[in-house]
Amino acid sequence: MEVSCISYEQTNYFSKIVADYLDKNPELKSFYNHFPTLESFKKQFETKQKQFQHSNRKVLVNSLEKQYQNTNKSDLLIQNIELLNQENTFTITTGHQLNIFTGPLYFLYKIVSAINLAKQLKAEYPNYNFIPVYWMATEDHDFEEINYFNFKGRKIKWDRNSSGAVGRLNTTGMKVLFDIFSKELDNSENANYLKELFKNAYLNHSNLAEATRYLVNELFGAYGLVIIDGDDVNLKRAFIPKVEDELLHQTSFKEVSKTNEQLKKLSYKIQVNSRKLNLFYLKDELRERIIFENNQFKINNTKLVFSKDEILKELRQHPERFSPNVLLRGLYQETILPNLCYIGGGGELAYWFQLKSYFEKVNIPFPILLLRNSGLLISKKQQAKMHRLNISVLDLFEKQEVLINQKIKEISNLKIDFSNQKEFLKQQFIQLKEIAKQTDYSFLGAVNAQEKKQLNGLSNLEKRLLKAEKRKYNDIVNRITLLQNELFPNQSLEERIRNFSEIYQKVGKDLIPELIQNLNPLDLEFTVLEY
Repeated sequence: MEVSCISYEQTNYFSKIVADYLDKNPELKSFYNHFPTLESFKKQFETKQKQFQHSNRKVLVNSLEKQYQNTNKSDLLIQNIELLNQENTFTITTGHQLNIFTGPLYFLYKIVSAINLAKQLKAEYPNYNFIPVYWMATEDHDFEEINYFNFKGRKIKWDRNSSGAVGRLNTTGMKVLFDIFSKELDNSENANYLKELFKNAYLNHSNLAEATRYLVNELFGAYGLVIIDGDDVNLKRAFIPKVEDELLHQTSFKEVSKTNEQLKKLSYKIQVNSRKLNLFYLKDELRERIIFENNQFKINNTKLVFSKDEILKELRQHPERFSPNVLLRGLYQETILPNLCYIGGGGELAYWFQLKSYFEKVNIPFPILLLRNSGLLISKKQQAKMHRLNISVLDLFEKQEVLINQKIKEISNLKIDFSNQKEFLKQQFIQLKEIAKQTDYSFLGAVNAQEKKQLNGLSNLEKRLLKAEKRKYNDIVNRITLLQNELFPNQSLEERIRNFSEIYQKVGKDLIPELIQNLNPLDLEFTVLEY
């Protein structure tokens, strides 16, 4: 693959808070700890080593061994799990929902970022170990966000009723998806691999968590990626003190609310609004908010009610029934993992910025935050089309109408730009306004109105001329539209829409090795990959 990079700011697809973070805007500095550079990781692992409880390592390794007992493990994966027992071993973590068949392409980019960063840190600090981790969001319950993937413009959707944590959902109905997906694929070797991968993941595993573990392990297990399921009684037991603090003191709400006010003053959008209690009650097919009212703990949409003593007893006897929401999940992760860095998308980083003061309050080291790699995959055929149309990669990031107008103006034999005429007109009206001021000042309003009318007239003529030229060059307009729609489906970044299988069918088994070879997580630039 040939690789080129452009800045995130140039893409116009990333938020102000992400742009400011990458620019190291001093106004944002108080909302994160260390900026992601190789040098800053030394400070991070020294802090984490002092504060991470060694007893949690044993719990972590035991839980991982149980979670992996029915999974084929590569030698590197076995080694990485064992290394987590050692105090000089740390994790690099990314997380994502259990999207069917990985969902959008950036699912892969997140994991590749974690694998590559772990490699870079090992090369820089050879006396320490760095393990890439994928945190499965098994306890989420927003089924509508994960129950489909897109393939060649078609939404392949899992239709079923859902309640409770998605990781516990049985895989009933997946045969229908398999049949639909198989018909969309050809009979090539690459397509047959995808069929087998889907079938083995979803038809041979009983729930979504196990299916996702199998799928991700098949794709990345050879690189030593450790997959963790937080819906685990022993891991939850290690988190009991933090859950107790949340129940009794609502520390997250107090701290996050203060941080939110500071972010608002800086005109940043609040990504996640904090609740007074950021916990769910999780049981069977139930995952509902815990609400504190009238000195009682109520489970939303149920008749379950606990006194203070009862809920603390429930926590100690059944920690697995207490599930962190999005604002507490990060604390859970950093409590049970010897983690240095969280890798996420722009939206994820935005809510992590809300959490730093909360972490400080409960004495847990705040991780380094790294924006995951983002990429655009362009085929040789698409490159040839771009060359014929004289379109650059940067041009493609323009809004479609802007791009088309720009190209029509370039190729037209006419000058479709009345800027000079408008400037000449403005100069004439400056003189008229001076005359109006010297005669009758009330006449000035009529002059201003006439100026606006004349300028609008020129703008309308310009639009009509451009429209006529678009008709004349209709073939080029269609070719530009088709090309950009191929690379930016639904006028969005490809990585947010397209499933990896669409690219895999063309590229095959080289896809993931090529991504690992060519995506550099610390470059902090948008990557264009030409295959």
